[in-house]
Parts: sequence; structure tokens; C-alpha cells
Amino acid sequence: MSLKDLLEYRRSVRVYDNEKPIDTDKVRDCLEQAILAPNSSNLQLWEFIHITDKSYKDAITDACLGQTAASTADQWVVFVTRQDLHRKRAQFVLNFEKGNIDRNSPVARKAKRIAVRETYYGKLMPFLYSRCFRLMGVFRWLLVTVMGWFRPVVREVTETHMRGVAHKSCALAAQTFMLAMAEKGYDTCPMEGFDSRRVKRLLNLPNSAKINMIISCGIRKGNEGIWGERCRVPFDEVYKRI
Repeated sequence: MSLKDLLEYRRSVRVYDNEKPIDTDKVRDCLEQAILAPNSSNLQLWEFIHITDKSYKDAITDACLGQTAASTADQWVVFVTRQDLHRKRAQFVLNFEKGNIDRNSPVARKAKRIAVRETYYGKLMPFLYSRCFRLMGVFRWLLVTVMGWFRPVVREVTETHMRGVAHKSCALAAQTFMLAMAEKGYDTCPMEGFDSRRVKRLLNLPNSAKINMIISCGIRKGNEGIWGERCRVPFDEVYKRI
């Protein structure tokens, strides 16, 4: 299918056909494609928990408020943001970038480019993502407010803003996953209606981890699987050309 065909095919499926199981390895492959999604500073502050064990079904359905999209699914994927891993992921990317620069940059530019990456991933990213009872976020906000008097700056630097950045990146991975699933003829439903505390307890996640969304997976049950025609606001109402 073309990209347009995939976008047209993908719907939020509310009822799955229990007589048509899906291949676990193919779902895993779609998750491997999901890590190719763009994300902020390439920190990849996400985690994908692929649930295939049917013994989790009742607990997942209960945590998702009894939605049929959860109760009739064959498998589930919980997309989690892991802002608490920012130092580990920043160091991983920095190590990769050093090798990348060494292999692909002109000799005369290697030292400068490595120094830039060390500053970015070794100092700036840990500073932006660090948390301390919101105090670090307030300090960063005060700092960029003063700097903003003299030059353009990124102003979304509070702890709340940085959580939002992590969630946006994770959502891009989730969308990539759903399109990859559509390409295989599989269906999905992204769910935001859930009890996050119950989900984290069920999956033994630390309190610092945040649930971005839960995506149920399966094959739609005929016309019952989707709720009629797709509704979208007219394009001219959301498109602005300058």
C-alpha cells in the first residue's frame, strides 16, 4: 500500500475478531520500525512493553476502563516515556556520535564536532532534563527569560515542558508503529482512557515512568470493528497558508 492507502486504512478499531490471532513476531517487527521515528535530540526516551500473555487480559481491560478495544484485542503495546533515563540515553548517543564523527567527518573538523557533541549531550541535555521538585525547571525558566531579552531562545524548559517533549517523541513512535501495523494488514487502537497507576503497578514500572498510551492490536471484526465513517474537520479550516 502507498502511504495514502495506509493512512486511509488505519482506523481506531474498537472490536477485534478473536478468531483471527496476529503474529507476535510481526508485531515486534513493527516495534523495531517504530524506533526509526523522529524524536527530540535523538534521546529516545521511550520504552515499548509488548504484552502477549493472555493472563494479563483481564487486568489490562480493567485498567483501560473496560473498553472493548482492550477486551477483544489479541495483543497490547504500552508506550512508556522514560525521562528518568535521560543521562544513560544521552551518554549512549554521545558515544555513538564520537564514533560517527570519527568515521565520517573530515580530519580537520573532528575535534570541533566532538567538542560540540560533548557539550550538547554531556552538559546541556542533562541540565534540561534534570528534575528537583520543580526547582530546576524554575531556574531554567528564569535563565531563558533573561536570555530572551537579548536574543531568541527556546522558552519551553520547565519540568512540565520537558515531560511534554518526552511524550511528543513517544507519540511519534506510536504513530510509526500503527502505520507499520497497517502495512501488515493489522489493526490498532490508541487508548488514552486508562488508570495509569494500575498499569504501572501491573507492569512493575517505576513511578518516574509515565504511560504515553496503550495500543491494542488485532484484526478488526468486519464492520463492527470501526464506528462508521471517519470524521475530520474540513481541511480549509485547519490549513493556513502565508
